[in-house]
Amino acid sequence: MNIRPNRVKQKLAAGQVATILAGSNDPDLIDQLGTLDVDGIWLEGEHGGVDYADLGNLTRACDLWGKTSVVRVMDNDYATIYRTLDRGAQGICVPHVNTRAEAEAVVEAAKFAPIGKRGMFTSRQGFGVPDYLKTANDHSLLIVLIEDIAAVRKLDEIVKVEHIDVFFVAPSDLATSMGHIGNMTHPDVQQTIDGAIRTIVDAGRPCGTLVNAGNVERYTKMGVRALMTSFFPWIQAGADDLLARARAGAKG
Repeated sequence: MNIRPNRVKQKLAAGQVATILAGSNDPDLIDQLGTLDVDGIWLEGEHGGVDYADLGNLTRACDLWGKTSVVRVMDNDYATIYRTLDRGAQGICVPHVNTRAEAEAVVEAAKFAPIGKRGMFTSRQGFGVPDYLKTANDHSLLIVLIEDIAAVRKLDEIVKVEHIDVFFVAPSDLATSMGHIGNMTHPDVQQTIDGAIRTIVDAGRPCGTLVNAGNVERYTKMGVRALMTSFFPWIQAGADDLLARARAGAKG
């Protein structure tokens, strides 16, 4: 048996756009979303309820539909990162990576030797895969969040770290770190986001960010290739449209 392919990682390696859908921390909901042509499912372990006991079923649901399971962990902790991978995650997203050393720590925790120091254990992704410990490094997706102004100031050094698959510019926390809490559209924030994206793209490294229907074309034209979005706005827009049509019909 061969290791399961990592769809997001394959898309990025080919220079294509990879889409990751957020908002689902339930296996049944992942099944319902499975028919959508997205590449990955974002599982929220920093702000959401995803814990180690949940990861087996959540990542199995992603595997069933051929989606990359991307888990945002709560912190840049060695044991947290490799245990999340041991529980079946195909991708790790680490918040608040502000220095080159912190980015290197992510690699150290997530990759087996000789690249890193991940604990030697065959995760659920490795069951039945005889060469798992030799091939897992090529299939694990690593994302670091650039979400503090401190990280932007050191981005030239952070992007030099090898084996990071996505340098993801996170607008909300970045705005907060700049003193503009809740105001991601502030001109200074937007200028900083654009500058960070250019730094990453110009360095030849994969860039990601949060997108919506209004800005996705702009960011992809800038070179962003890893796109994360929530499906809740789609539901809200569809529901608002249906309700508006229903009320209009009732008046007619």
